[in-house]
Amino acid sequence: MSTWSLDLAGRRGRAARRRRPSPLVLLAIPTVALTLIPLGFIVVSAISTGADELWRLLVRPRTGELLSNTARLTVATILTAGVIGTAAAWAVERTSLPGRRILHPLLVAPLAVPAFVNSYGWVSLATWAEGFHGALLIVTLSYFPFVYLPVAASLRGLDPALEDVARSLGHGPVRVFARVVLPQLRPALLGGCLLVGLHLLAEFGALQMLRFPTFTTAIYDQYKSTFSGPAASGLATVLAVGCLLLLTIELRARGHRRYARVGSGARRDPERVQLGRATLPVLGAVVALVVLALGVPLGSIVRWLVVGSSTAFPVGDLVSAAGTTALLAALAAATATVVALPIAWLSVRRPGRWSTMIERSTYFGSALPGIVVALALVTVTIRWATPLYQTTAMLVAAYVILFLPRAMVSQRAALAQAPPVLDDVAAALGAGPVARIRRVTLPLIAPGLGAGAALVFLAVVTELTATLLLSPIGTATLATKFWSATTSVAYGAAAPYAALMVVVSIPATLLLTRRTGGATAT
Repeated sequence: MSTWSLDLAGRRGRAARRRRPSPLVLLAIPTVALTLIPLGFIVVSAISTGADELWRLLVRPRTGELLSNTARLTVATILTAGVIGTAAAWAVERTSLPGRRILHPLLVAPLAVPAFVNSYGWVSLATWAEGFHGALLIVTLSYFPFVYLPVAASLRGLDPALEDVARSLGHGPVRVFARVVLPQLRPALLGGCLLVGLHLLAEFGALQMLRFPTFTTAIYDQYKSTFSGPAASGLATVLAVGCLLLLTIELRARGHRRYARVGSGARRDPERVQLGRATLPVLGAVVALVVLALGVPLGSIVRWLVVGSSTAFPVGDLVSAAGTTALLAALAAATATVVALPIAWLSVRRPGRWSTMIERSTYFGSALPGIVVALALVTVTIRWATPLYQTTAMLVAAYVILFLPRAMVSQRAALAQAPPVLDDVAAALGAGPVARIRRVTLPLIAPGLGAGAALVFLAVVTELTATLLLSPIGTATLATKFWSATTSVAYGAAAPYAALMVVVSIPATLLLTRRTGGATAT
């Protein structure tokens, strides 16, 4: 088919899509309603508290301290993880760095180590890890792969012709990167930074272990010690505002450019930058990053397994907790992947005010602490859906609320790089909607679906607070068993559960290390 025919089919398809409403909206509405339950819970609690009382609770000096801690840590981690993730991706994908095939999976592997296990590794070896600087170091080491992964995938898919043109105009390497490459990395970089920010707003286990108070740890303490619903809801309201701020900044910075590449000729790999004398320093920096992110927590786990006085290997409990964890993670990953697809499709293929509102609304639950999400679901189920109380279905629903953005970001990136004109051509050739999805779209976005499912799986393996509150009676996961041991300072007893969390996470991490290409901006 000629280029003119492709363009004609694409224009006709896009015009038809604009004329008719998408039935996917009906599929997206239940998911949006589910993800907004925690936000509604916070709003109702704030209204019932009263404006005067809520203002009194929020203007206390303690609230200012929590706001400062949360804002400083979130901004600093986003910037640090963004720089480290982008630099590591550039070194692996675009330079002559030796050992790239080994370094790539090692840079993804920190996702298999939960942030609170990372904190456990550092705190059990060095008390100086507590406080702001320790928290910044540890959460950055835990979260930088969220930036590294999408940026590395985008770098593999960029069209080097654009860089060749810039170099032919006399631009040096730094200017080519700043003027040509970095703008094309913007969706991947911003998406990764958004995930980092949302996770920081809701992070509890790692920061509680590091004794660095934020809104999330304070909310947990309020509910646990004083059962102060109004105070906790007031703090959660600030977190919701912070989430809205992050979403607005990311949306405006992302822009409206398209990133699908359709053109003549085969895509070629870019020329790698020869490091020369910089090879050893760059290799040393990347290896140091891997050692800090993996070596310290894994080494600490091994140490406590060997020398811990409380170390024990209750095989029955370990096998049961590992099986339960893997089953819940698989159920949540499959559910999140399915329910995210209609929303991601609307966001990319039917852009507009309503599709943007639908997509953005699904992020609020991810920025709220698991305890708030859990209490919101408990309140709703007790009042209107009692049979669902303390069931696996409600626990999976909580996981979907908390981790849907992980699937959403991956699917949105995959759809953005899948040329819609191919779907239009298939329609012009007589293929029905189901056939187009099965034979054209799904094969193109399969890597994004798999990556999103793997990210949700990893998150559920390490989820703590919602699981503690919502799991059916008698249900125990690796994370809850680990936390139970560490709260009593039984580091040796916690080590086997930490090691199993890493083992259970390995298959999903390996899926994320599959090297799939992307597309360029047009």
